[in-house]
Amino acid sequence: MKQLRSFRLRIALLSAALAGTTLVGFGGVSWWQIYNAKISRLDAELLNQLMRASRSPDRERGRNFSPPPPEPPSFGLRTNNKIPTALLILDPQNKTIFQSESLLTEGELQSRLIQHLQLTPTAPFPPREPFNSNPVTELPPRPVAPKFVTIQTTKASWRIGAAKFPNSQVAIAVNQQTVNQEMATIQNIFLVSIPVALFMVAVGAWLISGGALRPIDQLTTVIQQVTVKGLDQRIPIGTTDVEFVELIQVFNQMLERLERSFTQASRFSADAAHELKTPLTILQGELERTLQQVDSGSEVQQRLSNLLDEVRRLSGIMRKLLLLSLADAGQMSLYLVELDMSELLMEMVEDVELLAPGLSVQTDIPAGLKVKGDRDLLMQVLQNLLSNAIKYNLADGWIMIYAQKRANNLYITVANASKEIHHSDRTRLFDRFYRGDPARTRQVEGIGLGLSLAREIARAHHGDLTLNSLSNEAQTAFTLTLPIQ
Repeated sequence: MKQLRSFRLRIALLSAALAGTTLVGFGGVSWWQIYNAKISRLDAELLNQLMRASRSPDRERGRNFSPPPPEPPSFGLRTNNKIPTALLILDPQNKTIFQSESLLTEGELQSRLIQHLQLTPTAPFPPREPFNSNPVTELPPRPVAPKFVTIQTTKASWRIGAAKFPNSQVAIAVNQQTVNQEMATIQNIFLVSIPVALFMVAVGAWLISGGALRPIDQLTTVIQQVTVKGLDQRIPIGTTDVEFVELIQVFNQMLERLERSFTQASRFSADAAHELKTPLTILQGELERTLQQVDSGSEVQQRLSNLLDEVRRLSGIMRKLLLLSLADAGQMSLYLVELDMSELLMEMVEDVELLAPGLSVQTDIPAGLKVKGDRDLLMQVLQNLLSNAIKYNLADGWIMIYAQKRANNLYITVANASKEIHHSDRTRLFDRFYRGDPARTRQVEGIGLGLSLAREIARAHHGDLTLNSLSNEAQTAFTLTLPIQ
């Protein structure tokens, strides 16, 4: 089965994909920038706390130092709760000068703080110089930049700032729970807003593409209405986008050429049928009169009889062509009366039994099936179906006629035993002048107009005539559908 594709759907999906890629990239970069900004503020506050913690040991040098734990700073975070912090101060010989109480319960954190202090190189003290009345001023050693890292313990995530000063080593750890919570909140906002934005983009692209493709919808609507009665339709160009003007102009020109060609062909068929009607009628009358004057059983009578049969055959073709031309022009006139299709079908069954006594005829026709229609035309349809069922039947075959009423329609099915109908023939059975391979010779009477005319008559009654899809190599079935008023 051929896969269906929607240009409008592809526009919506591609727009959503492009917008989604942009939004996801923007969201990821924004999230990373916000995170880096928060960490930078946190590092700046850590540096400030490192400098404050290093000053007291300088002043209290040589004394027992037991400073109180520093007041937990805000670290630039929007929170009303105190942020868990840990402080560790060592002397140059790695002896503990001060440690906060949180380190007593966080042994892993304490070892990590010491590890980062050891990884930070110590700034060397300047060598002691002998006293000189004219000392040469030397530049102090360059301070070592503090180190900031993020570590993960079994309990929490910490941001560590560590630095070595000439007389002390200081490390401060700040719990990143608040930062992580804020970033999780931002992430959740992105996870909710991006799909909503994508949905809005897809809907907007769908609506915009629908408006852009409206001229195509107009073309489709007009094409669907291109029937015998709709060839005079044209698509207005006044409010059409410039990109579709040329397409619509070409389509309107095609409709104009099609209407002109169809009108000429229909007029030709009607005119030819009318022109042939009179001479064929005169010829038929003259042949019938001459037949009455010649000797019975003579060779002349036989020849005249053959000519009369051909003239009658031509008259039948002419009448069918005239009806088809009227149907093509939408001018087939119907003389509608109430018909009892049950009685009409039973009359046709009697004719079949007389014409084909060797065939088995089965019927299932309920009584009281009434419709409004043209009696002569509907009889012509049924006669064509039954005639085909007889002509293309098998030896010692069968014919089945059954009718049923469903909803507001009457369904009449004529089935018969037959050979297999090729698929190529099935699709062309209703073409004019088309006859399948088994019927191309004159051994089977017909010209290939009966089914085409029968379908036109059915459609003129707002019904249809179709080849039953259940027809197989053992049977052929046609179903006539008529509305019940």
